[in-house]
Amino acid sequence: MPTTDRPADARASADRAGSGFAALCADLGLCFGGDYNPEQWPREVWNDDVRLMRRAGVNLVTVGVFSWSRIEPVPGERDFTWLDEVLDLLHENGIAVDLATPTASPPPWLGIRHPETLPVDRDGVRLSAGSRNQFSPASAVYREHALAITRDLAERYARHPSVRMWHVGNEWGQLDHGDEAAREFRLWLRREYATIDALNEAWGTAVWSQRYGSFDEVLPPRRAPYTINPTQSLDFRRYSSDQLLRCYGEQRDAIREAGATQPITTNFMGFFPHADYWSWADAVDVIADDQYPDPGDEHAPADIALVQDLMRSLGGGRPWLLMEQAISAVSWREHNLAKTPQKGRLDSLQAVARGADGICFFQWRQARSGPERFHSAMLPAAGDDSAVFHGVERLGADLRRLRPVVGARVNARVGILFDWPSWWASEEPARPTERLRTIEQVQRWYRVLWRNGVAANVLRPGDDAGDHCVVLVPHSYVIEPGAADALRDAVSGGARLVVGPFSGVADRHGHLLQGRSPALLRDLLGVSGEEWSGLPDGAPLVVDEAWDAAPAVGRTASVLAERLRADGADVLAAFGDGVYAGLPAITRHAFGEGRAWYVGAVVSDELLAAVLTDALRDAGVTNVVGVPPRPEGSLPQGLEAVRRGDHLFLLNHGRHGAELVLPAAMRDLLTDEEFDRAATVAPGAAMVLTERLTT
Repeated sequence: MPTTDRPADARASADRAGSGFAALCADLGLCFGGDYNPEQWPREVWNDDVRLMRRAGVNLVTVGVFSWSRIEPVPGERDFTWLDEVLDLLHENGIAVDLATPTASPPPWLGIRHPETLPVDRDGVRLSAGSRNQFSPASAVYREHALAITRDLAERYARHPSVRMWHVGNEWGQLDHGDEAAREFRLWLRREYATIDALNEAWGTAVWSQRYGSFDEVLPPRRAPYTINPTQSLDFRRYSSDQLLRCYGEQRDAIREAGATQPITTNFMGFFPHADYWSWADAVDVIADDQYPDPGDEHAPADIALVQDLMRSLGGGRPWLLMEQAISAVSWREHNLAKTPQKGRLDSLQAVARGADGICFFQWRQARSGPERFHSAMLPAAGDDSAVFHGVERLGADLRRLRPVVGARVNARVGILFDWPSWWASEEPARPTERLRTIEQVQRWYRVLWRNGVAANVLRPGDDAGDHCVVLVPHSYVIEPGAADALRDAVSGGARLVVGPFSGVADRHGHLLQGRSPALLRDLLGVSGEEWSGLPDGAPLVVDEAWDAAPAVGRTASVLAERLRADGADVLAAFGDGVYAGLPAITRHAFGEGRAWYVGAVVSDELLAAVLTDALRDAGVTNVVGVPPRPEGSLPQGLEAVRRGDHLFLLNHGRHGAELVLPAAMRDLLTDEEFDRAATVAPGAAMVLTERLTT
């Protein structure tokens, strides 16, 4: 298990720091800035950097993420003189610092002198030094060196007046399948199972003659002649997330022990597959995230809104920090599209709308060398006389006007269930289809909410859903008894529940639950199944014409279906032909004071929208301006509407102007323009409206 327990004195300091981000924003307003890498530039550039930061309204920069080789050029030596000067310069100019431990990118000498610190991939190949993230989180030598430089950094700067936050590592996601990882994996398994017999039972090692005689025989899931034991792979994912969290926790605790009282965090990466952020959330003082939506993806505005709702939910609804994004193009996709300055502004205001109290970028000054030299930056290679920098200046001014938003929360009545281990288990090989993917399903379901201006909280299985009138379960392959009980209690109390295909299939070890499926939800859903199989594209469905929400088009399913029977539920749609002809595909069932829908196949977008809006309307959900949801959306196409506290954010991601009837007379915080009962948002524009008093 992860070592996240904190010493008593460090824990007390951390409790004080838990409100530190709120205090920082109360002082600075919305945080604005980005990664600053002065070690990559001559000293004479620094004064120009600070001058332009002040001009743009930058008030927070992250320093030191990739500075290990500059601080420790040879083992055991320290050069902090340049960093002293940088921090003093920033403080003198009123710019706060998020000081990073440089441990994400060890210097070449560490991997060359200690090759055991380098990770090994699943093919048994040890990776080389000379890039970044080239370390094994299981390596005792790496952790020793990382802790040493962290302690020295923290002891020197814990009380420096510029340092207002700490940033541990960077984008934690390293995997290692080597011998040290095998040792740490075995220790994790001993804590998890205690005996080898318990492990054999949990892993089902009677299959394929895989029974182990001792923990010492167990290896990480490396390349093998055929499919690896899926429970072994699932537990290795759990271990890997915990091992990364252990590394983070060691460095965080070292900072606390040095006397630092500032908030400590690290940067998450949305729906990242190698770390279970539910288990990480309590280990950071503020949720921070890196977000790089593709400007060429038409679904990007809705999909990144889902990520932003996730970040807010990980923090229990508290404001979070957008740690990294691109002001224009990135450099790491096969084909990199640029953003206009207007689009960069819109993306930033979207994050504020969904709970962010800080907007930062990678990076401040565009690199002139190295792998990220074509990654856009707040200050491009062209200098300050550029469209990008003028856009940065405008954004800084906008964020200053939005100071009244600081600390406000987004209230949501809809919850979406999502769990990392269930995601991991659901995508192991040897399934009925490999075309059913958890994140894709969550995104499809969420887009219906987004088009209707309905915000959502992301729920962890087993959470009390009592504050949510609708709970959505797009795809939860694993549903454990506690999670099933929480869903049952919610519906019994009056909530509406919609469950998607291939949910409730397995237990926490990935073993199939016995009996008709979904085993733990049969009474709740009023339907049960006996097998799953792939479906051809465009399989026709026959819809009950008495179902008021039935769409006129798109009555099809694909990817996966289940052989179902109704056990008390009403059948809203059935398969029209094929091996499941005449059997239920979509059902609705009254349970207690609420109702539960089951979608037993991957249905078309039109049919999915009909099911979800049926549940939303049945629960009395309306959008932020009081309009009931519709399958095609209750907002003008491309318009995003979010209420944060008393502020109504309208963001037009579309190509045409969008007019919206307002709930009251309102004023735009960005322009001071006043509106009586309607507003038209230009393409690519944004408004932040607050109710105004009328005489």
